[in-house]
Amino acid sequence: MSSASRVYRLLSDALGFEVPLRIRLWNGQEHGPADAPLVVLRSRRAVRHLLYRPGELGAARAYVTGELDVEGMELADALRHVWSAVDEARARDPRAARLRVRPGTVARAAVLALRLGAIGPRPAPPAAESALTGEVHSAERDRAAISHHYDISNEFYRLLMDETMAYSCAYFSAEGMTLAEAQRAKLDLVCRKLGLRPGMRLLDIGCGWGSLTLHAAEHYGVTVTGVTLSSEQRDHVTAVAAERGVGDRVDVSLRHYRDLALEAGSVDAVSSIEMGEHVGDEEYVDFAGAIHRYLRPRGRALVQQMSRSGEHPGGGPFIETYIAPDMHMKPLHRTLELFAGAGLEIRDVQALREHYPRTVAFWADNLERRWHQAVDLLGEETARVWRLYLAGGALAFEQNRMGVDQLLLVKPAGDGSSGMPATPLDWLT
Repeated sequence: MSSASRVYRLLSDALGFEVPLRIRLWNGQEHGPADAPLVVLRSRRAVRHLLYRPGELGAARAYVTGELDVEGMELADALRHVWSAVDEARARDPRAARLRVRPGTVARAAVLALRLGAIGPRPAPPAAESALTGEVHSAERDRAAISHHYDISNEFYRLLMDETMAYSCAYFSAEGMTLAEAQRAKLDLVCRKLGLRPGMRLLDIGCGWGSLTLHAAEHYGVTVTGVTLSSEQRDHVTAVAAERGVGDRVDVSLRHYRDLALEAGSVDAVSSIEMGEHVGDEEYVDFAGAIHRYLRPRGRALVQQMSRSGEHPGGGPFIETYIAPDMHMKPLHRTLELFAGAGLEIRDVQALREHYPRTVAFWADNLERRWHQAVDLLGEETARVWRLYLAGGALAFEQNRMGVDQLLLVKPAGDGSSGMPATPLDWLT
């Protein structure tokens, strides 16, 4: 057997099914189905990454460092091919395509690594990995987690996104929309659901680069308090608000939502667009309670949030290590229970899952077209993190392993009245 065939057989045995990949080693040897994605192991270090950390994280480390690559098809198509084979294998045997690290497998891996000359010290993790310390979901650690993802470079996010700087799922309400048009459609949908009118006060928790904060102030005449833990985002929103002449109606608070100096019942509406994923499971009770506390009676809240069913509440080892440390996603029904438990009435749930792959496709295209600029801004490793993140993230929504929904909530008055319209036509037309 060639070395490449031995590697292929070891991977297949460890995963309990025929791996849907063709493998090429650094010596040019290849083995695997001819029509499968070609995975190139460029050096022995790629093998060491996989040996020391079997599974998703080891493969991600090898890819991020450039020791492993995919050729012959786009990365997203390669991942789609693999997941399709995994689904087929698990339909036949639920135990298939799950890593099984058994003593015999470890021994075979050690012998093969020795044969390949791949025995060596544990490779250092890529610099792009997060290294958070402190108590999980403390204010300090939350600030560090947000900074890891959002403070890398405003210039990078500008080349990735459209001019709205909306880093969340867009709303493709008509065919042929550009990304900017779909993002503005989403912002208008949120504002209409909240019933925003001139003179109202909106609290935007996790305001990002201010897409909703600025849109609501500029087009709906409201006063907005934006909340972020990212200094890069705060500086961007403040500058753009001044440029657009709404600086007097936009205040961006660089603090944790738990630390806001707002009186109870002092805001007319609350929005939180894809920020709830960064709130821990235990802490979500406080998050839902804070929204209820800040709202006036009959005030509305709009929460757009990702969901995930299954055993793992996070985004997986790669996402949690490189993209969103301490991310916690829960099934939709659990989130609804927490809001209802806080005294908020659920008035509408709109699924946007199919809109996310379309959104990410625009981001991924922007990244590839501006690849050299991204590398200049972030470095090769972090740029490769983003390429892998966008390809894998889009697929998770496409295959219904993750979802995203808009939840419209209201704080009923003491007499039970909601002030809501009788039908959703106010915001759907």
